[in-house]
Order: sequence, then C-alpha cells, then structure tokens
Amino acid sequence: MSRVRIVGGSMRSRLIDVPEAMGLRPTPDRVRETLFNWLGQDLTGLRCLDLFAGSGALGFEAASRGAGEVVMVESASKVFTHLQKTLERLAANNVKLLQGDALKFVTGASLRRFDLVMLDPPFRQGWLEKLAPHLPQLLASGARVYVESENPLETYAGMTVIKSGKAGQVHYHLLSAEPAGHNGSGE
Repeated sequence: MSRVRIVGGSMRSRLIDVPEAMGLRPTPDRVRETLFNWLGQDLTGLRCLDLFAGSGALGFEAASRGAGEVVMVESASKVFTHLQKTLERLAANNVKLLQGDALKFVTGASLRRFDLVMLDPPFRQGWLEKLAPHLPQLLASGARVYVESENPLETYAGMTVIKSGKAGQVHYHLLSAEPAGHNGSGE
C-alpha cells in the first residue's frame, strides 16, 4: 500500500493510505499543490464534488482547505470502504461519502450545484465523453472544473481551459464555466 500526503490546509502533512486497485492513480502532491495554487489556498464555504474519489486525495485536500462541503463519489466497494476508514481517521466533518456510479450520480443530482467539480476518471473508458452532457447542470455560477485526462484538452463540456499542465502521462486542466471575457452582468 502506498501513501500520499495532504499538502495544505488544516490537515496539512496528514497521510492518506492508497489501496491497491486497478486503475487507481492518486493525483501526485505536486499536481495537487499546483491545482490549489490556481484555485487560491482558501476554499472556505465552497461546495466541491470529487466524482471519482479513488484515494480521496483531491477531496480531502479540498476539505483541508475549508470547503463548506465535499461530496466524494466512489463506485468500487473496496476503495469506498477504504475511504470510510480514512474519513473516520481524519475526522473531516465537511466530507460526505457516497458509493455509486458517477454517471448515475450526475443524472440524479439535478438540484445540487457545486462551485468546484474534480474529475479524475479511469483512463480509456470514455468517462469524460459520457459525463460532458450532464456536467453543466451540476455547476454553480462561476464554477471551476478540474479534469485529469490521458490527452490534452482545449475545451470540455462547453467550458474553456484556463490553466493546464502535464505530469508524466497525465494532462491536468482547470476549466471555467464562464465564457472567456464574461463580466457577470449577463450582457
């Protein structure tokens, strides 16, 4: 079993055990640090969704940085059980774990809106394509979406990539739900 550390916030330096599971690739420390530098270190009050929770590294990082609520969705039973143990150990009261399929979650979550959605799906299974039509209904005004993929993106689900990078074989992107140059006045 490997481990990753939370890189910032109230749980900084706490370790998360990563269970052995097919396709599980925890987001590396350096990439998470870059993401939260892009977002700003303080997520106080934001509603966050980690749709493919896996190790929980992204979701627990958001929780550590003051997110008001972090919903973590994981389909694999073994990985979900591991997340439950990690949640108990970290005592992160702002985290809600849900076991289930990502596509079923997004199609049944019509009343929920999130300020930050994190997508780190298993590669080569078409998850980004399956989720794209449903993603806009999950986004609050001014929302940001973080995506990890095997290929670089310029746009996704009608959103524009505002920051991107590459670590090993993984391309990572921060997207904005607001069109470029949008001034928020509705004009």
